Amino acid sequence: MARKIYIKNEKETREFGISLAEKARAGDVIALIGELGTGKTALTKYIAEGLGVSEDVTSPTFTIIKEYRSGRLPLYHFDAYRISSEEEMHELGCEEYFNGSGVCVVEWADKIAGVMPAESLVIRMHYGSGEFERAYDAYFDI
Repeated sequence: MARKIYIKNEKETREFGISLAEKARAGDVIALIGELGTGKTALTKYIAEGLGVSEDVTSPTFTIIKEYRSGRLPLYHFDAYRISSEEEMHELGCEEYFNGSGVCVVEWADKIAGVMPAESLVIRMHYGSGEFERAYDAYFDI
């Protein structure tokens, strides 16, 4: 099921992220797709907040993955921007994370579509008409 979600500001991004986290279960994989600056890392920070993660959540652009274990579920934050192949994701052990006891959020998931679980919650992020507005095409029932 696809839904269009309009985000007008940071407050609404936070509310949406926390709402996702409240519904999250172990084994959920959230695939974030969008251009630079559409809010992938910001949304991830708010998902982390909703899970109760106490660590500072930052983009794992250079480390590819960061693990946060202080919340009600572990959060595994991937950034596939610098991934050169799906093979590289396999070498990082992505299947163990995807099938593990935490929630995975994958930024730039379109770059590794072939290794993403079919049941991933896909959110395509677009710029809105205003400076802080965003539109999300969410492909799951929320």
